Amino acid sequence: MAILNVYSALVVLFLTCWAAMATKEYDQIIKENNCETKMGLPCVLEAFTSIFETGTISNKCCGELGRLGKVCHSALVKRTLENPLFKGLSLATIIAKRIQTWNNCLALIYSPSPST
Repeated sequence: MAILNVYSALVVLFLTCWAAMATKEYDQIIKENNCETKMGLPCVLEAFTSIFETGTISNKCCGELGRLGKVCHSALVKRTLENPLFKGLSLATIIAKRIQTWNNCLALIYSPSPST
């Protein structure tokens, strides 16, 4: 029984340390890449809404998301998911919506414009 308690304590300690390291890792990526300065607030809100709620992202904001880059996009979403306010959200759903938003924006940015 004592071994089970020690094992449980080690698992909790490991998970707590891993979460703290992950947050620091995302913060470091965000800082090193100046992620928080690459998009205007209106576009940040559009991207957030398209990923964490139900909404769309405009062509203009897709352009800003593309300039933000995949590394920043991913780190910002993952850091947001670690916030206790978003604890009840489905991780799989949010990751799928993050990928979908990114792919849709890239398709829009790099699609050939119709000739006029």
